[in-house]
Amino acid sequence: MPDTRANFPADMLVFEKQAMLDGYKIIAGVDEAGRGPLAGPVVSAAVILPENFDIRGINDSKKLSEKKRAALFPKIQSQAIAFGIGIADHGEIDRINILQASLLSMKRAVDDLGLIPDYLLIDGKFTIDSNIDQRPVIKGDTLSLSIAAASILAKVTRDRIMTDLDLQYPEYEFKRHKGYPTKAHKQAILAHGPCPIHRKSFKGVKDI
Repeated sequence: MPDTRANFPADMLVFEKQAMLDGYKIIAGVDEAGRGPLAGPVVSAAVILPENFDIRGINDSKKLSEKKRAALFPKIQSQAIAFGIGIADHGEIDRINILQASLLSMKRAVDDLGLIPDYLLIDGKFTIDSNIDQRPVIKGDTLSLSIAAASILAKVTRDRIMTDLDLQYPEYEFKRHKGYPTKAHKQAILAHGPCPIHRKSFKGVKDI
């Protein structure tokens, strides 16, 4: 796991350091992207970082430009001990609600690691359905290096999914807004009606 060398701010390592002091050795950060959009899946990532992890500029994905996220994405993947991606699609979101779908996608990301961690740092205030010891961290993507790295993998993966879906449904311009409730997106829904990947349970979709 990341150590306390000068590469990163101390407050980005406090949760990893505490977990290691508690005896945990394989610590995964977990985060999701896509709770707010009106269309598409929610995507999560889980990341296990090595002690010698050395990539500067990692932060909450929302605080980084698209170009910066894209540059960090392969670097995180190449240096991580393991990473996993989990997806819950629009149908699952409508069936079990966005919170439960987000937690499900997080669980799938952990299961996708290919390596079983002994501790999870979960962004937010909820734990996931797992026997692995875990700690929820509110605003964890700004406080934990592992969670921040996961946030970047999740965000870039989801953006790429939405860019691909733009080819199927060009009239909604998913490549531009990634399914978030922008004015242009709302106008497109009014003009064309919801498409198959819209979240039918969300306000702004279900009332049309």
